[in-house]
Amino acid sequence: MDRDIIELRGLTKSYGSLKAVDQLDLTIKKGEVFGLLGPNGAGKTTTILMMLGLTEPDEGTAQVCGHNATHDPIAVKRKVGYMPDSVGFYDNMTAWQNLMYIGELNGIPQAQLEQLCHETIKLVGLDEQVVQKKTSAFSRGMKQRLGLAEVLIKQPEVIILDEPTLGIDPIGVKDFLNLIVKLSRQKGLTVLLSSHHLQQVQQVCDRVGIFVKGKMLAQGDIQSLSRNLSGDDAYKVVVSLRKEIPHPWKDEKEILKLEAVKNATVNSHTVDISLSEDITPEIARFFVNKGYDVTGIQKREYGLEDIYQSYFK
Repeated sequence: MDRDIIELRGLTKSYGSLKAVDQLDLTIKKGEVFGLLGPNGAGKTTTILMMLGLTEPDEGTAQVCGHNATHDPIAVKRKVGYMPDSVGFYDNMTAWQNLMYIGELNGIPQAQLEQLCHETIKLVGLDEQVVQKKTSAFSRGMKQRLGLAEVLIKQPEVIILDEPTLGIDPIGVKDFLNLIVKLSRQKGLTVLLSSHHLQQVQQVCDRVGIFVKGKMLAQGDIQSLSRNLSGDDAYKVVVSLRKEIPHPWKDEKEILKLEAVKNATVNSHTVDISLSEDITPEIARFFVNKGYDVTGIQKREYGLEDIYQSYFK
C-alpha cells in the first residue's frame, strides 16, 4: 500500500435542493480494503457513480487509477470492477455462459477466455458443475459469488462493492467477506466496500470512512478513530480479584507508573484501569507478580458501533 489509487477532492453532487455528496475528500491506497460506512441515503452510491464516471460531479474531481473519472470514464472502467447491490444475469443462460459473455464484452481474447473463466470460478469458490446450471436456480449467495467472478474476469486493479452482502445468510456473509480479504491480500487488489453493516465493515476493512448526509465525518483505522473519540483513554481493563481490596490501595502508585496507564479506580473487588494503548498482558503480569488472586480480566475498547453512533448523533 504505497500509492494512492483513488483520490477524491472536493467531490460534490446535488439533486435539486438535496446535496447528496458535499465536498468529499478521500484517498485510498493500492491494496487497501476501505469501508465506506453510512446509513441508506447517505450518498455512498452517488459517490461510487461519480468515481465510475456514470454521473458528473457539480464540483471537484475523482481520480481513479490515474485517470479522471469525468473526462476519461472508459479508462477508469477498464481498471475498475463494480458490483452493485443487486446483481443481474441472463436467467435463461447458465452461469458459465454468463461469465463467458461478460469476458467477451470486456475484449478478452477467445484463446484465453475459457481458461480464465475456469480460474475465476475456482477463485470465488463456485463448483464447476454448479456453473452449468441456469442462474435462475441460483441462491442469493451463489449469485453474489458469480457477480464477483464477473468483476474479477476483467482482472481489475480496483473492485467496488456496493452493499454486497444484502440478503445473504450469516454463514454466506462470513465466507464472502473472507473471500474479499483473501483476494485483496493475494492479488494486491484495492477494495472499496460500501455498506451500512458495521460489524461486517469492522471485520474486513483496513480503514473506514463514516459518511452521513453527504459528508465524510471521520476516516481512519478503528484504533485511530477510537482515540479521536475517547482522547488518551482509548482502552479500559477491569481486573477482578478474589479478595476485597483495602483502601487506600497500597499498589495504586505502582500501577500508575506503568506506561500507557492513565487512571486506576479501585472498587471492592475490582480495579478499573484506563489506558492509552492496549497493554493487557502487562497489566495481568503486574497483578500476578504482586501476589493477587486474579479471577478475571475484561478488556473494553471503543468498537466501530460506538464510534459510528457518536458521529451519527
